[in-house]
Parts: sequence; structure tokens; C-alpha cells
Amino acid sequence: MTDAFAALAHPVRRRLLELLVNGPRTAGDLAAQFELSRPAVAEHLKILRDAELVRDRAEGRERHYSLDGAPLAEVNEWLHPFEQYWRPRLRALAEIAEELESSDE
Repeated sequence: MTDAFAALAHPVRRRLLELLVNGPRTAGDLAAQFELSRPAVAEHLKILRDAELVRDRAEGRERHYSLDGAPLAEVNEWLHPFEQYWRPRLRALAEIAEELESSDE
């Protein structure tokens, strides 16, 4: 789980995971979403792969990446006892957003 936390610490890697939530994508497609070089994105994907957060497979000349949710479930399980600290704040934020939305109408 330490590898997962280390991998999740970087915003580019978190964004890569967000991009993979809706299904597999090619390395080229993922790299196109960033203002980084392809080798830089490839390094982030390697870290995610090493942490077992993503899987990859070769298909012709392309590499396809997909999300592996098992380590994320472990992270969620570890974080669960701490939810009590942020749930009230999220509820308050949602209420403020609803009030702002209502005042705009």
C-alpha cells in the first residue's frame, strides 16, 4: 500500500487514474492530455504500473493502459476511519454550492 500512496502523491499520476476510470486508453492518448513529453508521461505510467494501480498490454505498436482497482480499495479501506474529519466539511461545501446555485436562478 505504501507504493500506492507514493504513486498517488503526484497530481499527474492522479490525473492519469482519473482518465482511466472510464476504460482503457492508449499511452499516446494519455500523453496527449498533458503538456509533458511522452517519455515523462511514460515514467508516470511506469510508477503507476509498479504500484499495481494500472495494467498495460501491448496491442501491435500501442500500449493500452487500464485501471486496477484492488490497490485503490486498500487505500480506501485505510482512509475510511478518517472520513469523519472531512465528511462534515464536504456537506457544508455542498450546501453552500446549492445556495449559490439557487441565488443564480
